[in-house]
Amino acid sequence: MKPSLQVRLSQHLALTPQLQQSIRLLQLSTLELHQEVEQMLEQNPFLEAEEDATPAFEPMTERISPSEHVAEREAERVAEPNSDSAPEEATPGVDSAEFGTTEREDWENGTERDDFDGIRELPNSSGTGTNNDSDDFDPQERNAVGESLQEHLRNQLLGMRLSAEDAAAVTVLIESLNDDGYLADPLEEIAAQLADTDAQREEILERLQCALKWLQNMEPLGVGACDLGECLTLQLRALPRSEAQMIAIMICKQHLELLARRDMKKLMAATGADEELIKQAQTLIVATEPKPGRQFARAEANIIVPDVIVQKSGRNWKVVLNPDVMPKLRINDLYAQAIRGSRGSGGANAGLSSRLQEARWFMKNIQQRFDTIQRVSQAIVERQKSFFTHGEIAMKPLVLREIADELGLHESTISRVTTAKYMATMFGTFELKYFFGSSLNTDAGGNASSTAVRALIKQLVAAEDAVKPLSDSQLSKMLEEQGIQVARRTVAKYREALRIAPANLRRTM
Repeated sequence: MKPSLQVRLSQHLALTPQLQQSIRLLQLSTLELHQEVEQMLEQNPFLEAEEDATPAFEPMTERISPSEHVAEREAERVAEPNSDSAPEEATPGVDSAEFGTTEREDWENGTERDDFDGIRELPNSSGTGTNNDSDDFDPQERNAVGESLQEHLRNQLLGMRLSAEDAAAVTVLIESLNDDGYLADPLEEIAAQLADTDAQREEILERLQCALKWLQNMEPLGVGACDLGECLTLQLRALPRSEAQMIAIMICKQHLELLARRDMKKLMAATGADEELIKQAQTLIVATEPKPGRQFARAEANIIVPDVIVQKSGRNWKVVLNPDVMPKLRINDLYAQAIRGSRGSGGANAGLSSRLQEARWFMKNIQQRFDTIQRVSQAIVERQKSFFTHGEIAMKPLVLREIADELGLHESTISRVTTAKYMATMFGTFELKYFFGSSLNTDAGGNASSTAVRALIKQLVAAEDAVKPLSDSQLSKMLEEQGIQVARRTVAKYREALRIAPANLRRTM
């Protein structure tokens, strides 16, 4: 083949490093952005945080009052002379491990996902033990003084006069508990991990079985159980002896599945008790705690910090950025002036100049990220004005493409902006994706949002007769009577997304 030269004209899109960084910062959550800023501050000497600025990414938490028994227990622990005092340094930093950020593809029509969980509430404050005697209570100090489940059990162990071997065995079991207070591994596996020979394994297993009895008598009751039935049984045994208590223990040991199905006839046949006694036993079971370690959970990790806040502005609604999530960065003037003063020194400072430009790009891209979030949020608020007046039942259908066309952005950009970004409203804090929903046809020829339909289903279920709960078919017919055409399978899907049990499990015994 004879070699030849050809000229070809073509177009292609080249992503510069600056554009790649802008896209990556746009899809990061608040926590991931915080980690990115911390990493850039360590790597780039030209970038620094403003010293007099309010610390960025400080969670917006309200004062939380703990329950009285937790406060008393915490006060006693602090008052002990040998108790460990809480450190006065800042709260522990966020883990610096990088989070994977992939675009979510589980939305129908680019709008919604099956595992719908739009509303994010502040976690329950129970079990957050603090000694809140002062008005200058700082929510950030709760991690320092809050007691974990393991710490709570170890403090009890100190007051038990056990031998060193028994105390060590109980400590091993305490460290084997999961966050809910259950044993994560069977005793046989724990013994096998600690023993070198079969004889040692049998001896250690026997000691662990004895230690388990000590553990299961500690507070909170139910800790150290292997399954739900045993956890409930441990709590029921502490109640005054009665016929209802005995039936409740029998149900938890053998017939929890029948109780979950509300199968009164089979429960009566299996236990030999009448209907009234079964109902009394059910009342005792419902009063127990299925997760005894829940009250010691670190709730701060679940707090959602909103990126934008919606405020009333006359007759309209205005979106403002949350200043607590915006990093306060600036260029180091001393280093920047040194670079400008040595521009004529050839390529010796070329590397430093590129780092200075990198710092400027980073600050510009962060500002552009927040500007885009605010623009998209404002566009969402303008489309969903009725939501901020009447609530979720007034939500309108909305898809990503509508906002993209209005702002002149690509649909993928809107998807990145609305993922893991949150908006604080008068009804709570929501992910931006919550305001998008597919449309359902109505008899009037209009459209209804799937979010509004879900809210309507929630209202219908809340008002139903507990003895005769509404089935999915009945809910579909009731929606049809209101002019909304929803198939039974769609109702079942929305009901599951709302974490509402089927009709047979909602029925009162």
